Amino acid sequence: MTAPSGTEATVLDQSSARRLLGLWNEQQSAYVAHRDHRFEAMFDVLRLHCPDDLTVLDLACGPGAISDRLLAGFPRATAVAVDYDPILLRVARGALAGYGPRVEVHDVDLVTDGWAEAPAGRSVDAVLSSTALHWLSPAQLLHVYTTVARLLPAGGVLLNADHLRYDGSTPTLREIARRHDARVQQETFGSGALDYAAWYTEALRHPELAELAPERERRFADRPPQALAPLEFHLAALRAAGFAEVGTVWQYLDDYVVFARR
Repeated sequence: MTAPSGTEATVLDQSSARRLLGLWNEQQSAYVAHRDHRFEAMFDVLRLHCPDDLTVLDLACGPGAISDRLLAGFPRATAVAVDYDPILLRVARGALAGYGPRVEVHDVDLVTDGWAEAPAGRSVDAVLSSTALHWLSPAQLLHVYTTVARLLPAGGVLLNADHLRYDGSTPTLREIARRHDARVQQETFGSGALDYAAWYTEALRHPELAELAPERERRFADRPPQALAPLEFHLAALRAAGFAEVGTVWQYLDDYVVFARR
């Protein structure tokens, strides 16, 4: 498991990392209703389409939510998890350490060339991502999709779960989705879940993570949030990238799991 470039490989103990991963899952459930259903749909595709000993590339893995579920549910699977946030990378390395050689965690910037070298010659059966690629601009997203298409063998699949907002052509649906998001967040935060900023505040209570805060700030200083690309853009970009079959395998209001087969 590689440490973020320019940082020391200070270890966050596994217990603390697992706790932070659990808090992350609670936090994300406020922003993504029925989040576990997303993962169930993704993993059903893997079970029905991929070999039991599959290798998965977990793009923008965060603290390891997808890889943790994958490795627990697929005993013969291997995961290569990549992210650019040094704090999340350190949590992921600690949280996933119990899986031993079945997982690698790498410091990778998806907007640069060469990131697809992370699997180091392994044949990747599937590429998964959840609530992450919306940080990319449309041009960057197309580049990532094109790189994934070149990385995957024939029959390999990409599954990207994210909010793909309704646009002005469907104002009623857009308002329903907005109100639904607000209600879910109110209920979940009201039950004690941390919000996104509060999760980082909690994480920085650990000296092993606090020392990474300046590096995280430096890395993302010139990367403002992007306008969310609609479903139609993702499907068109995947076709342009060279995928043979594209579509969706799950939807709840404006939350989708997008599918593409090489």
